[in-house]
Amino acid sequence: MIPELGNFALALAVSLAFVQAVIGIWAAHRRDMRLMAATPGLAVGQLLALIGAALALVYASVHDDFSVINVAENSAIAKPLLYKITGTWGNHEGSILLWGLILGICGGLVAAFGRNLPSALRSRVLGVLGGTSAGFLLFCLTTSNPFLRDFPAPHDGRGMNPLLQDPGLAFHPPILYMGYVGFAVPFAFAVAALLEGRIDAAWGRWVRPWALTSWCFLTCGIAMGSWWAYYELGWGGYWFWDPVENASLMPWLTGTALVHSAIVVEKRESLKIWTVLLAIGTFSLSLSGTFLVRSGILNSVHAFANDPARGIFILGLLGLVIGGALLLFALRAPLLKSGGVFAPVSREGALVLNNILLCSICAVVIVGTMYPPFADLLLGQKISVGAPFFNATVLPLAIPVFAAMAVGPLLPWKRGRLWPLVVHAWWAALAATIVAGVCAIGMKVLPALAFGAATWLILGSFAEVVERTLLFRAPVVNSVRRARGLPVAVLGAAIAHAGMGVTIAGIAGMSLASNKIVEAKPGETFSVGGYQWTLLSVQNGEGSNYTSRIANIEVMKNGVPYAIMHPSRRNFVSQGQTTSDVAIRTNLMQDLYAVLGDEKGDSAVLRLHVNPLAPWIWLGAVVMAAGGALSLADRRLRVGAPSRLRNVVPA
Repeated sequence: MIPELGNFALALAVSLAFVQAVIGIWAAHRRDMRLMAATPGLAVGQLLALIGAALALVYASVHDDFSVINVAENSAIAKPLLYKITGTWGNHEGSILLWGLILGICGGLVAAFGRNLPSALRSRVLGVLGGTSAGFLLFCLTTSNPFLRDFPAPHDGRGMNPLLQDPGLAFHPPILYMGYVGFAVPFAFAVAALLEGRIDAAWGRWVRPWALTSWCFLTCGIAMGSWWAYYELGWGGYWFWDPVENASLMPWLTGTALVHSAIVVEKRESLKIWTVLLAIGTFSLSLSGTFLVRSGILNSVHAFANDPARGIFILGLLGLVIGGALLLFALRAPLLKSGGVFAPVSREGALVLNNILLCSICAVVIVGTMYPPFADLLLGQKISVGAPFFNATVLPLAIPVFAAMAVGPLLPWKRGRLWPLVVHAWWAALAATIVAGVCAIGMKVLPALAFGAATWLILGSFAEVVERTLLFRAPVVNSVRRARGLPVAVLGAAIAHAGMGVTIAGIAGMSLASNKIVEAKPGETFSVGGYQWTLLSVQNGEGSNYTSRIANIEVMKNGVPYAIMHPSRRNFVSQGQTTSDVAIRTNLMQDLYAVLGDEKGDSAVLRLHVNPLAPWIWLGAVVMAAGGALSLADRRLRVGAPSRLRNVVPA
């Protein structure tokens, strides 16, 4: 009965989304105040229906209702309760429902917190969100329905993919989807602005918090996926330039450009057309990532649906949403008024350079990701594009981005000079040069340059704060008073930029990792990275729905016991799969990393790593997201937004 109610709630959500789309856009066009006032209620109603559908699927999974095909194929009686709940979105059908739910949440938030928006603009935004949601929910209802039944029901289910039975990946999809789907709101604002034919500073002020919130979630989602690959897959890396990893990186790059471009619209009413195009492009890349994962075009450890029929449906939806938005942009963008002019050496100029470079990196990633399947389709050639291509092409574009990130905030708006940059940031440049020079003595050139760039970013990001507080040039009391008066967004931007520096330092440290694959018998000792690793024993273990083999490894440094590590291999009998459970010992400055491989008689294959600064990769991502969240706390983003003159509508 509950699955039928969930199916009904899903169908109701589809209906409400279609009505929301039609009424939202039509009412704004006709300036019908009564219909415009009804649009937020439709968005809230759609959200409530989607919550009901999601809860029904969770109920079916928790209560082992194996008559529901989705539950039978992705759950089992022995499956832990946590993964029965989170596993509802660990499959194709459930993930599409989650996508629709988060899109509904976005619409509900716009309805709840968009009361200060002009009625026509809010109605159009909700109408665009409703149309997008209607397409995805119709896809879920017709080709990816999670509530389909099969009788007679099996006694037990097949269980979930063992790789997904992990806390990190349990919460990775919702966070990642909050970033993916969250960019639907800037997209809706962009389409609404094109329909209205008006973009101003108020529009930029409304768009930026939504774009920044989505960017924070996407940053955390990508970092969590990278962390999962590091400790779950057991290959010792954090980024493989996998096609689906690239699919999440592309909207992050354009989303970063969007956040910075929206600042220019808000402050100077410039780059309006470019910002609208970025909003459309970022959400389009989010949709494209969904298509790539589910169409069967790309083979990846992350891809979990290979149904061409579903891929065709999503492709049609992509053509409708993206094609329609770009057609509207082509027709309406020339009618938008251009903003103020600015000199190349200015804060606007630095942000434009930032945008160009980020979009160029995104273009490189798109080419490297999509060229192999197109070459296979058109030329019949099997081509593999991997890390060497991306490292060689992305790095030259990333270096000027890092340089501009620190000096951009020091430039004034409209027109600036280069000499003040030297005066304000010389100490950061000097420190970066010293660090790079010292590192070059004992390591290769690229890691040394990376450490220098990390130092430049971390110190240079706070150059504006140092300058505005007169630190070291005024009494401490005066500097503290000035610091208290700084806008929170200034501190948030400095922290976010410094977080990128922390991540770069972590990547540079990982390039210096030591590793060795050994075949060890109990009692044998090996030296890796200055540590002595001794295999003590290998024993059996048992989990809730798996058996395991556990290695006990003692790690010593200079003859002193340092750590006991327990890597294992888990055998999931019902799925016939084996996974690695990596053992990691960290002190935030380096990771000791051990993986248990196959056993040969009384010997076991061990992969042993010492990874310097590895935790900094993900710590930097957390710092970046924290900086973005701090910027969202700026009072100027919550109150005092520029007001538009309201058009008087005859009764």
